[in-house]
Amino acid sequence: MSTKIVGKISLLIALALFSLPSIAAEKHIGILVYDKVLSSDVTAPAEVFGVATRKSWFSNYEVLLIGVDRDASVVTTEEGIRLTVDKTIYDNPKLDALIVTSSYVMDTLFENKDLTQFLKNQAQNVSWLASNCSGAFLYAHAGLLDGYTATTWAGGEKKLQREFPKINVIEDRNVVVDRNRISSNGGIPSYQGALVLLAQMSSERKAKEVYETIQLNRLIPWTEVTRYFPEK
Repeated sequence: MSTKIVGKISLLIALALFSLPSIAAEKHIGILVYDKVLSSDVTAPAEVFGVATRKSWFSNYEVLLIGVDRDASVVTTEEGIRLTVDKTIYDNPKLDALIVTSSYVMDTLFENKDLTQFLKNQAQNVSWLASNCSGAFLYAHAGLLDGYTATTWAGGEKKLQREFPKINVIEDRNVVVDRNRISSNGGIPSYQGALVLLAQMSSERKAKEVYETIQLNRLIPWTEVTRYFPEK
């Protein structure tokens, strides 16, 4: 076989392998975004799951930023970071996991009937519902945490319990898992919440691989993730 033919075959194989993740991305993880969203609530799970999608064992997943406004293609976070919206709640994206985020002022989100209906619809189809910080209040307003154990931003637990007595709210715990609901305090604990979710969607070994890839092991021991795993 000539060198030219071998070269062409090698090039075709390389192109095929390179394009596999995009071809195979049949499952989606949605992260809710809107103007004034807190950056870390978005970037933490986006990094964890974004890294995971580059692994062969998670390459059939894709991370989507889901916008709340019908026509907004870009949102600006509380910290001034501009994020490109992939889909909106009006596109009715098919998701396997939905991660709801937070902002300092959320009243307009609570009053958004389209958003509430979107959350209810997704709850009927997704495998996992997750929240960071006061994102738990969005689920609570939609009635999606009634009868579940959950947490919210550190210091906001009593408010969540008082306003939604049907929720069993846990204090002083970074991440809470109850069946297919995962909630975190937000901020840096959003990384822990994302890794816990990833472990449930794949395995502990694979989640630890991502934890090491993003070098979170230089900040906290792996036990600070596994301690929040649900009891088997």
